[in-house]
Amino acid sequence: MTFSDLGITAPLIAALAKQKISEPTPIQQLAIPVIAEGKDVYLHAETGSGKTLTYLLPLFARLELKQDITQVVIIAPTHELAIQIQRQACDLAQNSGMPVRTLLLIGGTSLERQIEKLKKKPHVAVGSPGRIRELIAMGKLKAHTFKAVVLDEADTLLDQESLESIRKIVRAAPRDLQLLFASATEQTRSSEEVAALAPNHVVLQTEIAPVNANIEHLFIVCEERDKPDVLRRMIHAMRPERALAFVHRNATAEMVAAKLAHHKIPTTDLHGAFEKEDRKQAMGDFRSGQAWVMIASDVAARGLDIPGVTHIFNLDAPSQSKAYIHRVGRTARAGAKGTAVSLFTALETRLVRRYQEELGITLTEVKLREGRVIPVGETVPPPQAGR
Repeated sequence: MTFSDLGITAPLIAALAKQKISEPTPIQQLAIPVIAEGKDVYLHAETGSGKTLTYLLPLFARLELKQDITQVVIIAPTHELAIQIQRQACDLAQNSGMPVRTLLLIGGTSLERQIEKLKKKPHVAVGSPGRIRELIAMGKLKAHTFKAVVLDEADTLLDQESLESIRKIVRAAPRDLQLLFASATEQTRSSEEVAALAPNHVVLQTEIAPVNANIEHLFIVCEERDKPDVLRRMIHAMRPERALAFVHRNATAEMVAAKLAHHKIPTTDLHGAFEKEDRKQAMGDFRSGQAWVMIASDVAARGLDIPGVTHIFNLDAPSQSKAYIHRVGRTARAGAKGTAVSLFTALETRLVRRYQEELGITLTEVKLREGRVIPVGETVPPPQAGR
């Protein structure tokens, strides 16, 4: 199947070609025609499956560009994801030659400047729930012109922290609003909220793709208190070009990043407690290669597409296999190879069987010996004479 078969217009197909995208992914084949019909849709697809283009392409095709009104609003749980989506929308507009105006609306930046830019009537607005709700309440963002609202990483947006903002945004929009939800994971609570917001929505889900065969899965057993030091030694031994290390808590991210930086490992951390400028600096350092290790919480890293990640380290092991896949799927992109290393306590090793059985993968136990990572049971050969 081609994008033309899906009804995508020639300018948008040309824009995709400039990004070296020629064939639609399974979720795009499934969802683009349904979204184009104007139906409410809940998209479930794995990380890296092209969910952003899945909704951008049909929404772009339906924009009435002669109308100077905001027709599409895309809401994201983090500033980084909002910036990434807006950048992708800008690229699509520029590469297609379509005069689509987009605007980023996130907190932590000048409200007055955003109000001034809204006077230019963007067709598409991308932002955080709090700032979008604020601008609607002020009457600066006209919700009655909305034709579609997208909740990207919906399971995160539909929790207690941002749920009320989402409800108010939807209530301010017209009754015939199209609602689109996109997520790599599914939570019971978010599914209930989706049903309340869009009772007639269609659920579209591709089969869970097999785990990328280019990822090597390793684990090492250590004490909880030793994990930061073991991570440091693993990094020295494996020399990753670019690594993401996942933790559960903000305080842990800061502590581990500080310890690695103390040992001269270029490190940054990304978590929800950061101010916007700090988060922007962290992402900039990591993307540019100035820092080649990033310590991140799951929430902070949701939806981010960071190219060139060679290693994933799980300091805090995810209890669910789906979460494990979500994390390790950030490496071995575009045919490259990648390595995922989990640091388990003795009690956490029960997760090895769960991952292997539920995901059909093999995790190899390794150890650190003389600055090298070797499989358990293997010995380090003695140095050769004369060396």
